[in-house]
Amino acid sequence: MGFTPISQAIDTKELLKTYQLSTKQKELKERRDRELNQILSGEDQRLLAIIGPCSAHDEEAVLEYAYQLSRIQQEIANEVFIIPRVYTNKPRTNGDGYKGLLHQPSAEGHSDLLQGVQAVRKIHYRVISETGLTTADEMLYPENLEYVKDLLSYIAIGARSVEDQQHRFVASGIDQPVGMKNPTSGHLNVMFHSIYAAQQQQEFIYNNQEVKTSSNPYAHVVLRGGLDHYGKNIPNYHYEDLLKVIALYQESSLKNPFVVVDTNHDNSGKQHLEQVRIVEEVLNNRQWHQGIQTYVRGFMIESFLENGRGDIGSAKFGQSITDPCLGLKETKELLYKMAKHQ
Repeated sequence: MGFTPISQAIDTKELLKTYQLSTKQKELKERRDRELNQILSGEDQRLLAIIGPCSAHDEEAVLEYAYQLSRIQQEIANEVFIIPRVYTNKPRTNGDGYKGLLHQPSAEGHSDLLQGVQAVRKIHYRVISETGLTTADEMLYPENLEYVKDLLSYIAIGARSVEDQQHRFVASGIDQPVGMKNPTSGHLNVMFHSIYAAQQQQEFIYNNQEVKTSSNPYAHVVLRGGLDHYGKNIPNYHYEDLLKVIALYQESSLKNPFVVVDTNHDNSGKQHLEQVRIVEEVLNNRQWHQGIQTYVRGFMIESFLENGRGDIGSAKFGQSITDPCLGLKETKELLYKMAKHQ
């Protein structure tokens, strides 16, 4: 029993010198970060689309996908703000399955986390520098944020992490807006407690020192559905569900109330084509209720170059090897539909 070191300690300062943004790229990122904060605060009423593959397992496919998104963004810039999902680590609580680019820089290769850390920096850097879009990733390992803190615009906290105190406290001190999902149980109060914790100043031990955080006023709701006691999907994107979330926001003292609907996972039952219908339903509900129109302005969508999913070694270029995703054709149509709604 115990831990056996299998590598030297990572020199974070040296790592951050790799794949550094130029002055012009930093200015671009700062501008997009400001726009995102204005959307979350309600100053900017555009829709937010956090969209991309379930897992970013292939650098070249992700870059091609992000390039296609950047072309769409230019055409709908006044209606929809697009942030590519570049998710580089996957929650695998039983230890099995593909754990993401961080663990396996090559999906067909062996685990190599030292190379994985470099691969994660590289892919986020390339998306920014080559497409002009800034990226989102998931906070699975809070301490690993130090390795990409200068490159990310948006961070998600997943259903299995949202109850964890370290995730909540770290979220209170980072510069990026944080989307906090409801847990797999679907309990909304757990998610709201997490948002509350992230919006407060916290003191704790982080990376071997005592720290005090600033608080994060842009922590917000992400609805991803849940499971009942029998493992049946319980969606939480319907009209009545959205009204419940709005009521909880109105009863709270939380800053910058904002709701993102995750259109896959337990909302769709991982039926990837259902994501189109879910977005359409939410857009229609926005027209029927002022509160929904005000609060519900974000969508988290799983999408890649090819429809569906494939297995490692046999998946098509640009096809997910984890959860199934919308293809590029369906994605374009959906994003233009979102823009037309605005």
